[in-house]
Parts: sequence; C-alpha cells; structure tokens
Amino acid sequence: MNSWIILFIAGLFEVSWAIGLKYTQGFSRLLPSILTIIGMTLSFVFLSLALKKLPLSIAYAVWTGIGIAGTSILGVLIFNEAVSATKIIFVSLIVIGIAGLRLTN
Repeated sequence: MNSWIILFIAGLFEVSWAIGLKYTQGFSRLLPSILTIIGMTLSFVFLSLALKKLPLSIAYAVWTGIGIAGTSILGVLIFNEAVSATKIIFVSLIVIGIAGLRLTN
C-alpha cells in the first residue's frame, strides 16, 4: 500500500482518538476509554508503517496536521465549538501546508 495512504489512515486514527478522548471523561468511562486506546494504538502503528518510506519530518507534520484539522472540524460539528473566520483561515493554512508537504515529496 502507498505510504501516503497509510499516513492518511494514521491521521484519521489520530482524529478518532482525539475525539474519543473527550468521551472518556478522564478515562472514567470504560468503552470510550478502550476505543480511544485502540485508536491511539492504530494511529501509531500506521504512522510507524508510513515512516518506513517517508521522511520523519514530513510524515510527522502531515500526521499531526491531519489530526489538528480533523479535530478542529469535528469539534465544531460534534461539540458545537465556536467557529470564526480566524479559525477557518488558520485551519485552512494547516490543510494547505499538508498539501504542500505532499507535493514536495
């Protein structure tokens, strides 16, 4: 499988565990805690697989960027977090940065 696809999957699991963390209520709820730990584990596993072919500096930046952008978007959609023009601009810059890193490698 393509390393970039693997990295994207890692980023999706990054988003899943970050969102799951909110539902664990400080790891006091069993099922959300288990699902969050599974998401964390899969995120790290897929990141490590992507690192076999991709440079660390690029892969880590893209992985965290997907996590930041995804959790920001889902925070607004799921948890009704505040959205502003400034927030949209800066999350868009992260997405542009991810695309730029992909184009450089």
